Amino acid sequence: MAEPATITEDEFRKLAEFLYRRTGMVFNEAKRYYVERRILDRMAATSSDTFAGYFIILRGEMRREVEHLINAFTVNETYFYREDHQLECLARDLLPDRVRSKRAGEAIRIWSAPCSTGEEPYSIAMWLLENWPLVDTYDIEIVGSDIDTRVLEAAANGTYGKRALMRLPADVIAKYFNQVDEHAWQILDDLRQSVQFSRVNIMETRETRPQGRFDVIFCRNVLIYFDDESRRIAAENLFENLLPGGYICLGHTESMSRISPLFEVCRFSDAIVYRRPKEGRA
Repeated sequence: MAEPATITEDEFRKLAEFLYRRTGMVFNEAKRYYVERRILDRMAATSSDTFAGYFIILRGEMRREVEHLINAFTVNETYFYREDHQLECLARDLLPDRVRSKRAGEAIRIWSAPCSTGEEPYSIAMWLLENWPLVDTYDIEIVGSDIDTRVLEAAANGTYGKRALMRLPADVIAKYFNQVDEHAWQILDDLRQSVQFSRVNIMETRETRPQGRFDVIFCRNVLIYFDDESRRIAAENLFENLLPGGYICLGHTESMSRISPLFEVCRFSDAIVYRRPKEGRA
């Protein structure tokens, strides 16, 4: 099949609207080339000679094509101990506050959404093992979720290259990884099995609610890809997934104060985070 050089303006608009409804991500004319190349790749993969034919497959939910398309558009650039000032805040401030109302052995639930290829939830686990004295006192449950099924498979496998490990101290790598070859390291089985992974679109209430409520949510560097309305919807969904008094950590360029009035701003020495008000306060 000869691949067409471009898609039309109307086809681009239809596809951008479809992606927005499904993911909340906004693709404007400035991202036309980025969108076009991925659409042409998916048309070739589905043996679609025309965009109209491909769109029938897409809208008909055929061949899991929606999943494949969304996977093609997600951004998965990450590494271990990214924005580690928030990890310091987690161990020094957030968890000590959360356990004031818990007994030894009770659950502490932490959600990484989106988790990409797993560096963030595994970083949380390793940081707590290394830096929080009460790590064995409570039943810590770490969940990683993403809309991209390919990265979830990679996360569950837990194998990484040098770039992903560039911020980790050598002793931490030696302690929590097995070296596979000259260029790859795999998380130890016990640590991999301690993190649960699930596919979740944070724009969809029917997908976020079943995850239950958490003490801390990490939702970093994803809302920047949404428009104002999508950010509000995602924020409201995440709010419902927080326990009263629970915290949410955003990326350093993101501010919940500009998205939703539901959260309280909490300023700590290491980070600014946001909290669902405790019962009786909101």
